[in-house]
Amino acid sequence: MAGPRRFVVEADGGSRGNPGPAGYGAVVIDPDTGGTLAEAAEYIGFATNNVAEYRGLLAGLRAVRSLLPDGAGAADAAVHVRMDSKLVVEQMSGRWKIKHPDLKPLAAEAAGVLPGAAVTYEWIPRERNRYADRLANEAMDAGRRGVPWDAAASTAGLDAPHTPVTVPAPPGAGSPTDPLTPQVGWGSAPDLGAPATLVLLRHGETALTPQKRFSGSGGTDPVLSAAGRDQAAHAAAAFAARGTVQEIVSSPLRRCRETAGAVADRLGLEVRIEDGLRETDFGAWEGLTFGEVKERYGADLDAWLASPDAAPTGAGESFAEVARRVADARDRLVARYAGRTVLVVTHVTPIKTLVRLALGAPPEALFRMELSAASVSTVAYYADGNASVRLLNDTSHLAG
Repeated sequence: MAGPRRFVVEADGGSRGNPGPAGYGAVVIDPDTGGTLAEAAEYIGFATNNVAEYRGLLAGLRAVRSLLPDGAGAADAAVHVRMDSKLVVEQMSGRWKIKHPDLKPLAAEAAGVLPGAAVTYEWIPRERNRYADRLANEAMDAGRRGVPWDAAASTAGLDAPHTPVTVPAPPGAGSPTDPLTPQVGWGSAPDLGAPATLVLLRHGETALTPQKRFSGSGGTDPVLSAAGRDQAAHAAAAFAARGTVQEIVSSPLRRCRETAGAVADRLGLEVRIEDGLRETDFGAWEGLTFGEVKERYGADLDAWLASPDAAPTGAGESFAEVARRVADARDRLVARYAGRTVLVVTHVTPIKTLVRLALGAPPEALFRMELSAASVSTVAYYADGNASVRLLNDTSHLAG
């Protein structure tokens, strides 16, 4: 008797802002030939990464179901899902609890598309999930243009590897010692390798810092003060003593370039500029104190405090806009410096945004973090897309 019809599903989802404009992609692959059987992608509006990833999983499972005949066909399928989202893989495998209310109904819906015994899950590194990732990005790009994703125009699969894929036996098919039988526990976790570690250094003080004046990317671009240069020197000495920094990246603004330069001179490294790390453009508020802004632009300030989509007076940047470009810069850095430790010299808003996104915290969390001049925070980014905040607002290097 012929065995079950086998399929591989690769799925992914993304959000430019987390939450932000989001989309998913999924591809169904013939494991014997490596050929593509079906593609799916869609822009889903404003959502988180995890919601988009679950939507990608749903699309992939539904695509498999559409390829099967009615009746007993679904029961005769063996479907192996591969994703770079450890959260989705572990939750759908039953090893992690699903706590977030937005994910519970999506997981339940995914579990009901095909018989549970027919579906197995595997985590894969992001670089092995490029096909689905590109579909998701095509969908997000289409959404930005205000048009639906066009399957006929997709180029996501042009350089996808068309090779046979091994499909593990479904649960219960192997003996207790069968290498295909999934093992549960810490010992079976995939080796994600060394993370890309971003050591986030806020620049040293400028003349505006002690007065707590808005100082973004649309103002005078001030240089470091004497106190700021001293802080940069202390930071440089501390990083030289630790010996862990392998690369240095800086915002293009002068206060960051000066701070980064002090460290680079001490470590013998070059500084690479990343424009996406610049501070918020505060528009007409540049150079003003909070009290002065409240007095002159009270209604605009209230709106800004209430919504990440509100921009400062005079065509400044909203926090939502900043989050999108910072997330894009983060993705570039994590891809470029996988497994390395990078000193990232930037500003208050980009650092708080990176921490907020790593924690999955809401936009209002930006107002609940303190970041001192020349302080150090650290976030590690793993190959499965997860992040770990390891340090926040450390100023111990300035005490000496």
